[in-house]
Amino acid sequence: MLHLRLIVPAGLSDDVLGFLEGDAAVTNIVVLPGAGREPAGDVILCDVAREGASGVLQCLRELRVDKVGSIAMESVDVSLSEAARQASKAAPGHGVDAVVWEEVEARTHEEATLSVTYLIFMTVAIMIAGVGVVFDQPILIVGAMVVGPEFGPLAGLCVALIQRRLQPAARSLVALLVGFPVGMVGTVLLTWLMTWWELMSRDLLLADRPLTEFIWQPDATSWIVGFLAGIAGMLSLTSSKSGALVGVLISVTTVPAAANAAVAVAYGVWDEAWGSAVQLGLNLSAIVVAGTLTLILQRLWWSRRSMHAPRTPVALAVARRAAARRRAEKRER
Repeated sequence: MLHLRLIVPAGLSDDVLGFLEGDAAVTNIVVLPGAGREPAGDVILCDVAREGASGVLQCLRELRVDKVGSIAMESVDVSLSEAARQASKAAPGHGVDAVVWEEVEARTHEEATLSVTYLIFMTVAIMIAGVGVVFDQPILIVGAMVVGPEFGPLAGLCVALIQRRLQPAARSLVALLVGFPVGMVGTVLLTWLMTWWELMSRDLLLADRPLTEFIWQPDATSWIVGFLAGIAGMLSLTSSKSGALVGVLISVTTVPAAANAAVAVAYGVWDEAWGSAVQLGLNLSAIVVAGTLTLILQRLWWSRRSMHAPRTPVALAVARRAAARRRAEKRER
């Protein structure tokens, strides 16, 4: 279940309540007249089955609640209510499979933004991976993939592509195009510093590294694995089973490839640097393609399911009035 807190201007409350009471996916409705101060209005609380949330939020936005009032949403971990059980039963599909697009946008927005914290995490991740590839230590590679934040911008790019929104796409691309070079430059400097301290050497990079040599030797398998990882990552993002972006482990060899390229550049081993760069490009492209296709299929699936969602005559009438209001506003413009 998801919990909604709405602040609705008094003149719009009847329409909003009529819609909510008429939607079978909505339950536990509470009205606090005049409780809202900023913005001013009535406060309406309700629970909505996750699988019906996108349709409910879409109608509320059509009623312009997000423009003239406020919509806040949070997850309900436990709901001991027969009414809530009936609402989940009435909504189409299963909650664990449901995609709440507003929730996906909120998750990706912050993670896809270039920030100091993002750059620090990216740099630290690539540095850890750089040590791991030199010493042929998979445990350090896995650790770097856990630390790395690059799946946030990748997911944000996928969401922006299916929504055809230029600004979020540009924000995600900036995070990727700045984050990786900054992290790689930091890794080059770390490599030189550790070499000066005699903790690392060029000979270690040129020695046999059977556990990590796949990182700079891309082939068709690299793209396939990246594609599968993109599917898993996007499902982890959209599923209610995932409370946060867990995509770094599914990024496979993005951070390690960047690290190997940086270390190879530091030591002037250009064949490894090129191979690692190709590996990085293959994985990034595969993840974006897979993530975008996954979102497209999920959107098509849930749009078809929502067409069969039960709505009462009151809810349908409210939706029709909202549509008529939007058409009138467009004509006035």
